[in-house]
Amino acid sequence: MKFTKMVAAGNDFIIFNGFEYTIKDYEKLALRCCDRHFSVGGDGIMICEKSSWADIKMVYYNSDGSEGEMCGNGIRCFAKYVYENKLIDIKTFTIETLSGIKTVELEIDKDNKVTSVKVNMGYPIFESAQIPVDINKKKVLLENLNIGDKKIQFSSVLAGVPHTVIFVDNIKEIDINSLGRKIELNKIFPKKTNVNFVEIIDKGHINIYTWERGAGRTLGCGTGSCASVVIGNILGKLNKKVEVNMEGGKIQVCLNDNYDIYMKGSAETICIGEFLNL
Repeated sequence: MKFTKMVAAGNDFIIFNGFEYTIKDYEKLALRCCDRHFSVGGDGIMICEKSSWADIKMVYYNSDGSEGEMCGNGIRCFAKYVYENKLIDIKTFTIETLSGIKTVELEIDKDNKVTSVKVNMGYPIFESAQIPVDINKKKVLLENLNIGDKKIQFSSVLAGVPHTVIFVDNIKEIDINSLGRKIELNKIFPKKTNVNFVEIIDKGHINIYTWERGAGRTLGCGTGSCASVVIGNILGKLNKKVEVNMEGGKIQVCLNDNYDIYMKGSAETICIGEFLNL
């Protein structure tokens, strides 16, 4: 099976053309491919498939073999891949995901290569039952959670996938791996949660470190960036247009007056290859 490995803001993915291959077990494929010691390595895999509702369908699996509703940094890689591999021949198109149909707009250079991708991520969902969080509230904002001897103040939102946002004064002093894992698996989150630690530089700029549900510590998270800007704006901490600095790169997140989310950033192809023993 031929593959393409791509990266966006530090998130790396292995992409397969599902029009060429019939894949029977996505979970097994993700576990085999994403192993960083015995395989190519990645935060997840994506497969291009035919859609009955959109121009194309994106199937996404995390590195632990679990299926994800969608991936913000991943969908930019996916959009670049399908255009440059001529699976799509238009610059604005729709992608079917488990979290709904997303519209993407491509910026193209003189060599017909994709330089940036703007994604309409849709509307955030605030109600606790839909995120889900086991707190009966219309909005999960600035709630307290005890993690060992630490008291964490968190907010949660569904931005394609469940996200929990924690604002911190100094992001480098936080034990991201330990806290992220414990919060992800806390019983208050029935379907687990992504965890975003956010340091505000000013109302238009933030730093963010993310622990991803199903992938662990990653260098970036597009949906996490969107969730963090939404929560920060609702709390009066951030503007509606914010530059997000992740460990692996930068993206821009913009909100309209109805909280429709737009994310813009680049994606890069790392390598193209062929698996020999899947």
